[in-house]
Amino acid sequence: MEYHDSEKAREVASRVEAFMDEVVIPREREALRTGDHISDDVLTDLWEQAKERDLFAPQVPEEFGGQGLDFSDMLPSFEQVGRSLIGAEAIRANAPQEGNMHTLEMVGTEEQKERWLRPLVSGEMQSAFSMTEPMQGAGSDPKMLRTTAYKDGDEWVINGHKWWSSDGYDADFLLVMARTDMDAHPYEGTSIILVPTDTDGVELVRNVDHLGSHLLENPGGHAEVKYRDVRVPVENTVGPENGGFRVAQMRLGGGRLTHCMRFSGMAQRSLEIAKAYVSERAGFGSDLSEKQALRQRIAEAETRLHMARTGVRHAARELDESDARIEVAMSKVFTARVTNEIIDLAIQCCGGNGIAKDLPLAHFYEGVRAFRIFDGADEVHLRSIARDAFEDVDDAEVENVLRFDPELTPENVLE
Repeated sequence: MEYHDSEKAREVASRVEAFMDEVVIPREREALRTGDHISDDVLTDLWEQAKERDLFAPQVPEEFGGQGLDFSDMLPSFEQVGRSLIGAEAIRANAPQEGNMHTLEMVGTEEQKERWLRPLVSGEMQSAFSMTEPMQGAGSDPKMLRTTAYKDGDEWVINGHKWWSSDGYDADFLLVMARTDMDAHPYEGTSIILVPTDTDGVELVRNVDHLGSHLLENPGGHAEVKYRDVRVPVENTVGPENGGFRVAQMRLGGGRLTHCMRFSGMAQRSLEIAKAYVSERAGFGSDLSEKQALRQRIAEAETRLHMARTGVRHAARELDESDARIEVAMSKVFTARVTNEIIDLAIQCCGGNGIAKDLPLAHFYEGVRAFRIFDGADEVHLRSIARDAFEDVDDAEVENVLRFDPELTPENVLE
């Protein structure tokens, strides 16, 4: 399918596709066959091969060790890495590292970039984005943020409770969202503060057990973190003081689209596995691929996936000009649902082999369900879309609708 991506985007994506097909997916298949995890040494070797092919960290400027792709140009490459369970990690384009790199590159000071961004890009450091809180804190409604930070001289003093801090259990530092002006609306009184995990008062409570598993030997998990009188320099503020929500929205807008592309790649590979399986599997007198009902379901899936990919590319173009809030929200909801449906269909096509973990489909299935919750639950995005849809209602469209004669209403008749 032709999406009219730029020549550079197509060229890099073709090289990423080759790396996935020649190196990463074979290594994934071997791990699935043996049940072994991908060790840190294997991951480091994949990084070195990605660097040799000029594919490492495509979203990061060259001066910090990446490939310097523009946002729209990197999306097709993210789609390719999504085809493998370990594809994003293999080229250092995985969440939340990718989003945290973008945040530091976008609003970090020069000192922050040298001290934290450069080693983050190279893989010498890991990071986490610490925003979501347990009930009754911030979740789908970020205005409910309860973690606070106040100034004591030239230090922030942070107190709060977070969870779902992805990769937090393996992180060297956390980007913490905290209320820094309690008299202001949370959108105008919240800051992002960089906190090294070895700072006194930072407690990594546990790795939250969750739906889904991973092939990596040491995944960073989704940490529960408590902050008790944690002190860090005010200079650790990332972006403008009290401007944390604006920075987070800039981070999350692009992050939602890169997630969409990674999951689009996952959906595409799921379809490829399903088509290969039903083309070989016979039943009731013919290959399953000859059954008309199944062929129509595959055709519907291919069509919906194409629509999802097209929508993401449109949203990416709009994001270059504005916050593209509604376009991103639509893409996030639609792509998450389509990918979920396609992986479910692929598992059904493959029967027992679909739920066995010799193939990646079961892993995909466990992973994709969370996509409808993280980076904003479906309902949150639909709320934004509905609010926008009702902002400019044209009353003239229903001026000819027959309405109850007001002279015959009870209050007029009974006077």
